[in-house]
Amino acid sequence: MRLDIFVPFLRKTKKGAAPPRDGLLLRAAKRVLPASWFADRVTGKPGLLRRTLKRIGPTMLSSPVRRLTQAACFLLFLWLFFYVCWPYGALPQNSLLSQGWSTLGPDQETGVLEFTRESPPAEKQKTGEVVHVVDESAASPTAGHLAEFEVVAAADNAVSLKPRAPLTAEQLDRLLLSRGPWAMHRAHPWPAHYTGELEGKEFIEAESFLIIDPLVAISTAIAARSWVWSLTFAGVILVVCVLVPRGFCGYLCPLGTLIDLFDWLIGRRVTWLRVPDDGPWVHIKYYLLAGTLVASVCGVLVSGYVAAIPVITRGMLFLIEPLQTGLLRDWGQVPPMHWGHFLSIALFFGVLGLGLMKPRFWCKYVCPSGAVFSLGNLFRASERKVESSCINCNKCVEICPFDAIKPDFTTRTSDCTLCQTCGGVCPTHAIKFVGRWEFVDLKIANDPPTHETSLGRRGFLSLAAGTAAAVVGGVGVSLATRALGAPADSKPPVRPPGSVPEPEFLDMCIRCGECFKVCPYNVLQATGFEHGLEALWTPLVNAEWAGCDSSCNACGQVCPTGAIRALPLEEKRVARMGLAIVEDTCLPVAGREACDFCIQECNRAGYEAIETMRVGTQVDAAGQPIEGSGFLIPVVLADKCVGCGLCQQRCAQENVRLKSKLKSSAIVVQAGPDKEDRLMHGSYRDLRAAEQKQRRSQRRQDKTPDTFYIPGQSPDPAAADDPFGAGDPFGAGEPAAPPSDANPFFPAEAPTEKPIDSDDPFGLGDSP
Repeated sequence: MRLDIFVPFLRKTKKGAAPPRDGLLLRAAKRVLPASWFADRVTGKPGLLRRTLKRIGPTMLSSPVRRLTQAACFLLFLWLFFYVCWPYGALPQNSLLSQGWSTLGPDQETGVLEFTRESPPAEKQKTGEVVHVVDESAASPTAGHLAEFEVVAAADNAVSLKPRAPLTAEQLDRLLLSRGPWAMHRAHPWPAHYTGELEGKEFIEAESFLIIDPLVAISTAIAARSWVWSLTFAGVILVVCVLVPRGFCGYLCPLGTLIDLFDWLIGRRVTWLRVPDDGPWVHIKYYLLAGTLVASVCGVLVSGYVAAIPVITRGMLFLIEPLQTGLLRDWGQVPPMHWGHFLSIALFFGVLGLGLMKPRFWCKYVCPSGAVFSLGNLFRASERKVESSCINCNKCVEICPFDAIKPDFTTRTSDCTLCQTCGGVCPTHAIKFVGRWEFVDLKIANDPPTHETSLGRRGFLSLAAGTAAAVVGGVGVSLATRALGAPADSKPPVRPPGSVPEPEFLDMCIRCGECFKVCPYNVLQATGFEHGLEALWTPLVNAEWAGCDSSCNACGQVCPTGAIRALPLEEKRVARMGLAIVEDTCLPVAGREACDFCIQECNRAGYEAIETMRVGTQVDAAGQPIEGSGFLIPVVLADKCVGCGLCQQRCAQENVRLKSKLKSSAIVVQAGPDKEDRLMHGSYRDLRAAEQKQRRSQRRQDKTPDTFYIPGQSPDPAAADDPFGAGDPFGAGEPAAPPSDANPFFPAEAPTEKPIDSDDPFGLGDSP
């Protein structure tokens, strides 16, 4: 078993000896490339390739495969983060086929609908084609979507359509009550451009580097007490590292490559902070790993603070992503920073700054992800070996980037990454990378003496003290995190759609920031200290800044641990993040002026979760309502609202930032019990269908009319004697205190100005 992939030291061939035989790849390259590019093995004169690699640096000359692999992985990481996770190249797709159709309704026997048009469409429908029929008079194509049909017959200006599934009662009502005209689309008109763009760019998963960091998956699974899907990929990389011990650290890790760049640019020029090769810091990574796992056992996930890939991902997010957004979009689109951001940036620079003490100090002594691979080296199948031809020149010790070579030039197997840099500088070709159990003419160990002994008494005491400190530290971090929790009076944060229940969410979120990067318009932002230390850097929906786009499900697609479930778009559309609550400051509720920005935005998104109700209507002397008096106030339908925050964003944009009529948005999305859905498993569509079935059953049993509260009026049912609110049009009387856990103005099923079927707000039909 040979794994020699380094460029061996160039030696002049001895007189009378045959030059060494070229390898297969080298022979193939010599047939294609000019001879001047290759070294002369007889005279020992280097060729163009060797001279070029030497100018770049000694490690490039010694191990170009490793350096090129490092560079490729670093560029791949940047490409995934800054291009694949950049959502602003998506545009809505036009699915419209034709417009202006009218119909008289379905045939009673066959269920086929006949649609006619005054003139033939530009594109004639074909028999067997599937089309979506949309009511053009609706507020948006999404809101007007009727159903999916199959073309059974087509003429120049007429077409016969058969529904692919039986029409529900609500769909039949919409068909018969609407005057049209109708439009036909080749696909569902609900936008899906953000989802489609991510799928088109993601030929490699955007979270690939996160899911192969084993500490991320292992610690998350322990903290959450459940299987984490990325454990599979962590297991694969650990198996690969059986053949190439710590190969992740030597070849793949983008943080290690960035540290190399920092050391080359800055670290080598600052030498006054240098520390000796041996010291109490050499085993920090093992104690940090132990503390991280102990904290996970206690139910607190801290690996996101110290694991290699979350550290660099979050560093790129808080440092470079604002520059990308500001330069490529607009500086006004960059969210403000808080102390949580600055703490993360300080941690990132601290990791790089350790290189001032020694090149790759983080990778050698501190990185707990590297410690996982070091422990995995116990099961290695290959390793570095030194033959007896070693002349003790010390070149391998000087060039080793991981401090993996002992003073006697043998190998510290737990630290070796098989980078093979040492093999390229050995003048006697004494270094080989072979199978673990191959022993052929090896160098005598401890010559010269290494002064490294077995564990011994002092070593045992040091190990015991370090282990005890790691355990105490892990438990202490867990207790401190619990103690510094969210204030008692703080409101629950609104989490991304598809988030698992809050306790499990905090145990599974590694604070990598990948969901922030892929989220359009920065709807998801990093939590600061306002929700406690345990929630630091976790994602929350800042609806005051922007609303969750109905065409996007990217956050769940890039989450490496399942804290945000990877929901299909049709599931995400019905997953409740929270509930919109209308405040007393709402302009029409306060009797100041008419306003329907929230309704416009909700209808445009296709949810139609906000209706209107007239209050404060004045009456004349005959007791008749005066036309145009009073205000239409917004009424949030709890069974339709998913808490996307688009209404809040529009109110904040128009009435707060542009017109300065309000200090803050008058409609606010809130999370908490009965306001959000947080499922570990299962379907949100099935949950909605079960709720519909329960409401139908309840209505059959309870025939009492729905009640609701109007601002400024008593919740007493006797108030029904004054249906227009003329006695107290704008709340001059003393309003009754509403329940603290409910929306006092907008019940789940409030009267509206147009008929709706609140039993089926998402168009799920008669699903069981």
